[in-house]
Amino acid sequence: MKDLFEKLYQKKFEDFVLLLEKNLKEDKKAFIVTANPETFMIAEKEAEFAKLILDKETIIVPDGVGIVKAAHILHYPVVERITGIDLSWELLRMGNENKKSIYLLGASEEVKEKMVDKIRNDYPDLTLKGAVNGFGQNKDEEFDKIKEAKPDIILVALGIPAQEKLIYKHLKDFDKGIFIGVGGSFDVISGTKKRAPKVFQKFGIEWLYRLIKEPKRIKRFYNSNVKFIFKVKKMKRVR
Repeated sequence: MKDLFEKLYQKKFEDFVLLLEKNLKEDKKAFIVTANPETFMIAEKEAEFAKLILDKETIIVPDGVGIVKAAHILHYPVVERITGIDLSWELLRMGNENKKSIYLLGASEEVKEKMVDKIRNDYPDLTLKGAVNGFGQNKDEEFDKIKEAKPDIILVALGIPAQEKLIYKHLKDFDKGIFIGVGGSFDVISGTKKRAPKVFQKFGIEWLYRLIKEPKRIKRFYNSNVKFIFKVKKMKRVR
């Protein structure tokens, strides 16, 4: 897990946004993985997932507060969280301001349609090249359509690790594009679900809000976050 921490982006959120905007304006390619404890735990178990995260072309940003705190415990100078939902909002903004294009893949049909309406109403200068829900059987075929469309921004909301694996599988076929797996961000952006209140965001406990709203997540939380804590404590002793 040490190599994952060493690869984490360490600067401020606004610095990363500037980097993304520069790539967008210059038609460069970027693949962003927003990491929380679950991301690192999956990488520990799955060699395929670890490979894509550690690829030199992949940028890992610290999405979860658990990642930031663990980095500090292990003396890695990570400054702050860079969340997938906040990056999604920024990509919509900068895409609109720079008259770029976007492709959406994932979520339910209802949420996807609300995302389409949101973009058309609030981001009129952002060209929507395509939008498909996440329930299609052949997502490789869908990526063939994305290749033909050549969008500047590609948001994939299929959940971890499926979204990252799909992006990475096809990444070599693109010359440009900002690729990012955004999990449940479409739900929030579309207005289908509310984001955790500001106080939860301020103290980095959005995970607690999600557990309150969705108690079924408790087992998943234990298998990722709790086990992650023990892993980090063990790493600290070794250091």
